[in-house]
Amino acid sequence: MKIFSKEQIYEGDALTAKKQGITSTDLMERAGTQIFNWLHMRMQGAQVPIHVFCGIGNNGGDGLVVARHLTTHGYNVKTYIVNHSTTRSKDFLNNYERIKNTTKDWPILLNDASELPAINEKDIIVDAIFGIGLNRPVEGWIKQLFNYFRATKAFVLSIDIPSGLATDAAPIDEESVVNAGYTLSFQTPKLVFFLPETAKYTVQWEVLDIGIDPEYLYTTPTEAELIGKNEVLPLYKPREKYSHKGSFGHVLVIGGSYGKIGSVTLASQGVLAIGAGKVTAYTPKCGYIPLQVGFPEAMVLTDTDEEKITSIAFDIQPNVIAFGVGVGTDAQTIDAFEAFLKVNKTPLVIDADGINILSKKKALLKLLPENTVLTPHPKELGRLLGQWEDEFNKLKKAKAFSKKYKCIIVIKGANTITVFQDKLYVNATGNPGLATAGTGDVLTGIISGLIAQSYDPLVAAIFGVYLHGKAADLLVEDLGYQSFIASHVIEGIPLAYLDLFKQPEQPEIENADSDPKK
Repeated sequence: MKIFSKEQIYEGDALTAKKQGITSTDLMERAGTQIFNWLHMRMQGAQVPIHVFCGIGNNGGDGLVVARHLTTHGYNVKTYIVNHSTTRSKDFLNNYERIKNTTKDWPILLNDASELPAINEKDIIVDAIFGIGLNRPVEGWIKQLFNYFRATKAFVLSIDIPSGLATDAAPIDEESVVNAGYTLSFQTPKLVFFLPETAKYTVQWEVLDIGIDPEYLYTTPTEAELIGKNEVLPLYKPREKYSHKGSFGHVLVIGGSYGKIGSVTLASQGVLAIGAGKVTAYTPKCGYIPLQVGFPEAMVLTDTDEEKITSIAFDIQPNVIAFGVGVGTDAQTIDAFEAFLKVNKTPLVIDADGINILSKKKALLKLLPENTVLTPHPKELGRLLGQWEDEFNKLKKAKAFSKKYKCIIVIKGANTITVFQDKLYVNATGNPGLATAGTGDVLTGIISGLIAQSYDPLVAAIFGVYLHGKAADLLVEDLGYQSFIASHVIEGIPLAYLDLFKQPEQPEIENADSDPKK
């Protein structure tokens, strides 16, 4: 699913109105009606008090449409105009007149001198104050209103985006943004729904189709995409009947040090679980027995040193090399890695201490093969890129880094984001159960194993991140977040593959009719 920018959303709205021969007010009616239908389908006439707070721009106009339909359908609704400026949008004014012609209970105007309405914890607040066009911090009495929303503990439904939240910048003041329990986003999710600094402002979100021109949606390239099952299913490569282990590649996993051989074991298991034909682990001597006993499917090569990697020499020809898991940053290991990079031509996936070594010695970055995949967690990314001002600055730095060194960066997190050149791929799978040691090692093996099977490195990163998260999603309901460990990801990979072809159950959904008499 494409994630459109604010500018693209405006462009799509204007093009839709032109091509469909409708006005912007008609499009607002369509959007507001979709919000109403969503509420009506769930509430079925329940008389819970609903407080609709409308700004004086287009987001407020959407709110007025919702309030009007709630009123005509007999809901217990109060409408408020947050009168923060003298400037009003044309479509807001059109809908303000419509609601005044619909009910004698006109919207209540609120300003800095107004007494705030009584709202109870079991009430519903519809937030339609500010939309995606907001370009300044929220201050003064509006900020106090947002704090009042929080104090009531009422359920908050935001229209399109939580008020006070920008689409392209992190808020300076947390109290200046509405905390939504649910956000109904028009046509496309917003990138801010997936970033650590801004995702917290909405517990859940959902996209509503408001009929934006299909050709525009299909043909317009976007900076970001949300990656779910529909996006990864076309990436899958089916197997031929007469294939064999040689058909699916050979991965060399270089890593480990004394006390950290488990990371190599987990990565190697990830390689084979994802479908690669063969895996060889290259470790210090101390890794030989643990790997041969703990994971007999792997072949093992060792360094001459007992506890750390001091040289990298092998006589096999792997299709891809994974480096860094558990390897440490000893001076001899760094020297061995540098010597290896100077002669290596094989595709690379670099994780953990491999990234830390690159951060310590940035000249080595120029030695990376094109389309090398880097898989840092936040602290490793900070060492690599330097500190960032906010999440948007972090992504800007990551894109610049990717272009400079022609590499792919997998930024691990609640919504792992794969960065390549100017493009962002936001993963939709995964859960807090993955916040445990070793899951990143498994991901390194998964991505390496997919590259070995002739997946393009970028595709391998996107597909691998999805399967890694989906494996956790499918098992965590039985295991719980706290008890989930890295080995469970490996157990879940077969389920994640099978789920690609599982047809979802179709719930029966009754569409609400706009006629209140039916």
